[in-house]
Amino acid sequence: MFSWLKSFWQEEEGQGMTEYGLILGIIAIGVIGILFAMRGQLQTIFDNIKGGLEDATDPASTGA
Repeated sequence: MFSWLKSFWQEEEGQGMTEYGLILGIIAIGVIGILFAMRGQLQTIFDNIKGGLEDATDPASTGA
């Protein structure tokens, strides 16, 4: 029984997939953290884009 447990513990199949999963998780946490820290700046950017699109589609602003 102990030999089976020892071989199971030392088995390295799937180790690479686990490492990729951990790396992906760390990257995801980093991206979420960056987006959370920049949320005010991102809101300003999207508000400017929204304003530009509204002005572009407003018939009164074309002068026609």
